Amino acid sequence: MPADARPPLVAIVGPTAVGKTEITIQLAARLDGEIVSADSRLFYRGMNIGTAKPTTEQRRQIPHHLIDVADPDEAWRLATFQNAARQAIAAIHKRRRLPFLVGGTGQYIHAVIEAWQVPSVEPRPALRRVLEHWAQQVTPEGLHARLTVLDPYAAMHIEPRNIRRTVRALEVILSTGRRFSDQRLRTPSPYQTLILGLSRSRQELYGRVDARIQGMLDAGLVDEVRGLLDRGYSPELPALSAIGYREIINYLLGKTSLDEAVAQIKRKTRIFVRRQANWFKRDDAEIHWFDIRPGTLDEMEASVRAWLSQIP
Repeated sequence: MPADARPPLVAIVGPTAVGKTEITIQLAARLDGEIVSADSRLFYRGMNIGTAKPTTEQRRQIPHHLIDVADPDEAWRLATFQNAARQAIAAIHKRRRLPFLVGGTGQYIHAVIEAWQVPSVEPRPALRRVLEHWAQQVTPEGLHARLTVLDPYAAMHIEPRNIRRTVRALEVILSTGRRFSDQRLRTPSPYQTLILGLSRSRQELYGRVDARIQGMLDAGLVDEVRGLLDRGYSPELPALSAIGYREIINYLLGKTSLDEAVAQIKRKTRIFVRRQANWFKRDDAEIHWFDIRPGTLDEMEASVRAWLSQIP
C-alpha cells in the first residue's frame, strides 16, 4: 500500500433492531474483521440487557471494541469516543485486519468517518445548572424548542426529550456565540470508507422492536435496572436516561405501572427509529442499502470484496 494511501473502513448503519449485530459478526468472520461499536449505549458496564449488548459468545467469535469501557457514572462525550475509535481502528489496521464501525448513533458514526472537529468547549457547570433548571420550568421539549430557534440543524438531530444533549448544544452556543452545528466541521477523512445500510420494512422493524423489548423483560431488565440503583448509581445519570432504563426507573420509583413503562419504551423506541432516519437516509448516495432477506449476507460480502479490490 502506498505510504499516503488511506486505510479502509467499513461502516454498517441502520435503525435499532434491524439486525446490525448479527449480520456484522457474520460479515466480519468472512472478511477477517473486527468490530468497533458506535452505539453510545454500549459503553457502560452493567447495562447489558436494556442495550441489547452483544453476548459474551458473540464477542468471543469476533473481537469487539468500545464496549464496557466506562461505568455508568462516567461521562463519555463525543470527543472521547472519537479519539478512542480512531485508536481502535488504527490497532485493527496494524493487525492487518478490516475494521467494521457499527451502530445506530448517527453522530458517532459521522464524527469518525467525516473526521469532525468536535467543539472543544469545556463544561461550564454553572451554565448547565441554569439550563437544566430552565428545562424543568419549560419542559425538555420547551428547551429543545429554544435550541430549534438558535440552531435548527443541531436540533433536528437531537431527540427533544434528551436534556443532556440539548443542554450541551446550548452550552456551546452560549459560550461561543456560534451555532453548535457550525462548530462540527468536516475535515478530510483519514479513511477510505464504504458505508453499508441495513433496512427492513417499517412494519417488520416495529415487530422486531416489540419482540426485542419483550425479550429484554424476560431476560431480567427490571432486575438489571434495580441492581444499578442498588449499587448507588443516581437515577439522574445521563447513562440511565437511555430508553428502557428511564422508564423502568420510573416504574421502580412508583411513578408508573410496569405496563405503562413498557408502553412508553415501545413508543419512544419507535420515535427513535424514525429519528435515526434523519442520519441514515435512503436517498443518501454514499450509503449502499441492503434490504435484509435470504442472500443479503452474500451480497454484502461481494460488495465489500469488490470495493477492497479497487483500493491500491
